[in-house]
Amino acid sequence: MSKLTDGQTTGINWSAVFAFPNPVNEYAARITAGLVVLLAGATLLSGSVWGLLLIAAGFWLRVLFGPRISPLALLSVKVLAPRLGSARLVPGPPKRFAQGMGTVVSTTALILFLAGAAPAAWIALAVLIAAASLEAFAGFCLGCVIFGVLQRRGLIPEDICEACNNVALKRS
Repeated sequence: MSKLTDGQTTGINWSAVFAFPNPVNEYAARITAGLVVLLAGATLLSGSVWGLLLIAAGFWLRVLFGPRISPLALLSVKVLAPRLGSARLVPGPPKRFAQGMGTVVSTTALILFLAGAAPAAWIALAVLIAAASLEAFAGFCLGCVIFGVLQRRGLIPEDICEACNNVALKRS
């Protein structure tokens, strides 16, 4: 970014491009997880590589850009979650971490399938379905729990998500 003489800047604000919302509407996150479960279930039943590609691409879009570009997230945030009433806000960094975990698992499933290891790809997809189902139907975010454990162990700095400190204690 370059500075102009009057203090304005030009160029692309990369932190805004790759921004993730904080806080996040938990209802939108759960709806998105439910849509992932539906798409992943249909993919598992059909054996479609295209479904794997769509799932992985969706996770990449959500982890990199938040809900601004992902079709599933946009449907959840803009259309479905507002119908549930007031938002229930939760910290964003653990949700982004969870999206990152989904990115790893879905990309792994796609790579395994393309490498000819379809059974292993379907197992990875089943793991993804299980984790997304926990979020969608029980409100239990496995990625968020792992984020909290890593933060308490000092592997994720506390300043990444100060609201996340002792998440387990806040839920009780």
